[in-house]
Amino acid sequence: MSIPVRRISECFVKPHPFNQVSNQICHLTPWDIAMLSTHYIQKGLLFNKPATLVDQQYFMENLLEKLKHSLSLTLFHFYPLSGRLVTHKTQHPPSYTVSVDCNNSDGARFIYAALDVTISDLLSPVHTPSIFHSFFDHHEALNHDGHTMPLLSIQVTELVDGVFIGCSMNHSVGDGTSYWNFFNTWSQIFQAQSQAESHEYDVPISHQPLLNRWFPNKCSPPISLPFKHHDEFIGRSEETPLPRERIFHFSAESIATLKAKANSESNTTRISSFQSLSALVWRSITRARSPPSDQKTICRLAADNRSRMEPPLPEEYFGNCIHAVSAETTTGELLENGLGWAAWKLHMAVTNLNDRVVLEFLEGWLESPLIVQMGRFFDPYSVLMGSSPRFNMYGSEFGMGKAVAVRSGYANKFDGKVSSYPGREGGGSIDLEVCLLPHSMNALESDKEFMNAVSVFNNPLLF
Repeated sequence: MSIPVRRISECFVKPHPFNQVSNQICHLTPWDIAMLSTHYIQKGLLFNKPATLVDQQYFMENLLEKLKHSLSLTLFHFYPLSGRLVTHKTQHPPSYTVSVDCNNSDGARFIYAALDVTISDLLSPVHTPSIFHSFFDHHEALNHDGHTMPLLSIQVTELVDGVFIGCSMNHSVGDGTSYWNFFNTWSQIFQAQSQAESHEYDVPISHQPLLNRWFPNKCSPPISLPFKHHDEFIGRSEETPLPRERIFHFSAESIATLKAKANSESNTTRISSFQSLSALVWRSITRARSPPSDQKTICRLAADNRSRMEPPLPEEYFGNCIHAVSAETTTGELLENGLGWAAWKLHMAVTNLNDRVVLEFLEGWLESPLIVQMGRFFDPYSVLMGSSPRFNMYGSEFGMGKAVAVRSGYANKFDGKVSSYPGREGGGSIDLEVCLLPHSMNALESDKEFMNAVSVFNNPLLF
C-alpha cells in the first residue's frame, strides 16, 4: 500500500483551564528513567464513520473540535503529558538528572491527516499493512527525544469510510496502564462534554490519576545518574529487517481449552489463561525459528507491579510500574516437554514476583542504573509478551460507536515481540499482534499446534 498519508493541519493543545495547572517539576522514578532509550507507546483505535453521514466535511470539523476540546480538559488531569523532558547538570557536586517540566512547553500535538483507503483495505490483508505506522506521530522517536518533542501527540487520520485515532505517548512518563487510563478518560470526557457545556471544567471522571511519583525508601528525588552526556546511555537502533506483523485471534473457548490442557499436564489448577496462551506462543515461535536444541531461549512477560507492592499502589498510579519476569530453558527442553511444562515455568516466574523482588531490583538499579537498549536487551531466540488483554481498549468511544479494531505503530517492534489485546467481542477472547521475520512467520503459519488454537473472527462491520 504505497498511497501516502496527507497531513492537513496540526496545532498544540494545552490543559484547560491552564492557569490552574501545576507548574512543578515531575521527577522520574527508576522505572521511568530505564525507558529513556526505548520508543514511545503507539496505540490507536479504528472507527467506522456513521452510516447516515450527509455532510462529511461538517462531520470531521465537528469531530476534530470536540476531540481537541475534550483533550484539553483531559490534559488538566494528566498535565505531565503536556510538558517536556529537561536535563539538569552540575559539576560541583557532579549531578545529572532528567525530569518533566510540566509548564514550559507548547502542550500536546494534535494532527489531522487523511488517506484515501477504506477500512476493508486496511483489515482484509492477512498481514498488517505497514501503512498503519503512518497513522502515528513520532516515528522512530526515542523517549529521550521528549526534550524537544511533545510527550503526547494525537493523530486523527480520516479514511474513506472510517477514522483512526492514533496516540503516541512518551514511555518514560507512563506505562500501558497509564496510557489506557488516559485514553479511557479522554473518551469519558468527550462523551460527557455535551452535557457539561455550562460547567465545562467540571466533568467528573471515574479514575482520577495519581500523579505523585512513587520512590523507594532512602531514595530522594531527583535521581542523579552517573553520566555526563546522553550519548552514554541513548542508543539508536541499527537498520534491521522490519518484522512481518499479523493479528491472530483466539476465542474464549480456544483459550479455555489451552488452559485446561496446561493445568491437566501440570496436575494443577493454578495456571492462568494468559500463562497458557503465552506458553503456546513461546513453544510455537521457538519451533518456527528452528534453533539448535541446546540454544537458550527466554520468554519475558511485562508484569504490572501496582498490586504487588506493600502497600499496593492504586490502579490509577500514573507513571511506569512494570517489571519484566522471565522463564528460561533450552530449545530442546521446551519442545520435548508439553504445553503444561512451559506454562508452569511462566506461572512460577509470575508468582515469584512480589514486593521484596521489586525492591531488591530497585536497590540494585540505584547502585548501577540501567537504561534499556532494545537492540542489546533482546536476542533472536527470545519472545517478549507486551501490552495486556486486561486493558479497556474497546471501552474508548468518540461518538462513532465501538472501535472496529486496535492497531499499533512502528514503536517497540522487533522479531519476537508479541502484543496482547482484548478481542473485540470480549468475553475473554484475545488478539495477539505477532512480529516475526518473514521466514519465521511463514513457519508459524504452518505450525499445526498453533494454528489449531487460532480462531476465525469475522468482524461484521467489514461486510
